[in-house]
Amino acid sequence: MLEGPSFPVRRDLPRACEQETKFIYDGFSLIETSNFKRKSEDMEDFTLGNSLKLLKINKIEENEVDFNLSLSLVVFQSDNVDGAGDQSENGDGAADQFDNKVGSGDQSGNEDSAEDRLDNVDQFNKEDGDVDPSYNRDGGGNRTHVDQSNNRDHAAGDSLIPQIGRDNSIECIARCSRSDYGSISSLNRSFRSLIESEELYKLRRKSGIVEHWVYFSCSLLEWEVFDPLRRGWKHLPRMPFNDCFMTSDKESLAVGTELLVFGKGIPSHIIYKYSILTNSWSTGMEMNTPRCLFGSAALGEIAIVAGGCDWWGNVFSSAELYNSDTGTWLTLPSMNKARKKCSAVFMDGKFYVVGGLGVENANPLTCGEVFDLERRTWTVIPDMLPGAPGACVTSEAPPLLTVVNNELYAADYARREVRKYNKISNSWSTVGTLPEAAVSMNGWGLAFRGCGDQLIVIGGPRALGGGYIEVNSWNPSESAQQWTMLGRKRSGGFVYNCAIMGC
Repeated sequence: MLEGPSFPVRRDLPRACEQETKFIYDGFSLIETSNFKRKSEDMEDFTLGNSLKLLKINKIEENEVDFNLSLSLVVFQSDNVDGAGDQSENGDGAADQFDNKVGSGDQSGNEDSAEDRLDNVDQFNKEDGDVDPSYNRDGGGNRTHVDQSNNRDHAAGDSLIPQIGRDNSIECIARCSRSDYGSISSLNRSFRSLIESEELYKLRRKSGIVEHWVYFSCSLLEWEVFDPLRRGWKHLPRMPFNDCFMTSDKESLAVGTELLVFGKGIPSHIIYKYSILTNSWSTGMEMNTPRCLFGSAALGEIAIVAGGCDWWGNVFSSAELYNSDTGTWLTLPSMNKARKKCSAVFMDGKFYVVGGLGVENANPLTCGEVFDLERRTWTVIPDMLPGAPGACVTSEAPPLLTVVNNELYAADYARREVRKYNKISNSWSTVGTLPEAAVSMNGWGLAFRGCGDQLIVIGGPRALGGGYIEVNSWNPSESAQQWTMLGRKRSGGFVYNCAIMGC
């Protein structure tokens, strides 16, 4: 056997769904992709080579989302799928995906065309007879047909992107933007199955890859979502009708890949659950102790609700933990004080409940309580609320509190100030002002939330002819305060509910 130095072997990449039957591998092989390009309207040229090179990076920064990789995957596949090349002309391409679709659920108007594209995926392997896996050559060099439908289906389900394998494919897609998952899911059934499963989001969570989207409602049964990074808006499917949701007195909570909306009814309370995996609403499991006007916060795939009251006004001290992976509620130890119309946050891995009204409804509670999840104990923090905004009375909203980078902030809607909590001294200090569009009615109709490392304020003035809402953001770690308007649109101007989903 001859021995000698290894040389680079030049070979153009096969098409996306073509099996690897004739690759020549050695320790120093190089892959040339310079001739494999496709121009996509309204975006730069991308190549599969760019995608493969990204996989060779030793470490990808946590929380970094590689949007170019997502787009190159979409462009590469659309070059081979019948009809997919027309997407950019119709405004359905990856760049516009967020304006047309949220999550991975099917769109009614595109069902037939999507199925046609999925059924035609296997035609790619037949464009070049020399590498067609459904044919072998006999001893005389003649082509003989081999039934490999089962193998082809198995390979498609396991590999996703055959050239790099299933595991690398999932790692690659996990670093794409959630805004592109709708486009990626339309490539074939294997991609759709992955996008519609929890597997991808569990990997993102484990890898520290998080995108925060803002879900809000300015109408009783309608919800919208806003992507702060791409600054796009999208309507969610309309909630199913139920009398419990026909009043503004309801709560909302984003946990894991779900948006929970709590309706108020007699004698129990109904929970509707929106899933980003299916882009649809369903009925969620009822709490062990149904309630409204409670404090709540989420941390990853879990959330805790505490306090609140029932239909007859009985105020609770009880608390429950929700696990979005199992869809179940677990009763926790009760707080030291019963309270309703309180606010809650997660900070430093612990659950805080602040303010609210007690049993007598006479004076607002000034104390807070913190729950240690490991020790399963509550500790009272006296005078946590004095000097903070929104000292809650009967007609006022619960305190507008949120956490950014494990620091507690509050919005004083009366003085139009933003304040920061000092954990050591148990005191508050003013760090800025609210944006001009932060209009409310005693705190109602204004959303004040933490969104990654940004403070988000959603609200706007109302008028007889219709108002508008603005989404403003500010990074409180910056030395000088400067609100940035991320988006503005016509709306009723009154935000009934708002939740931030990070996944």
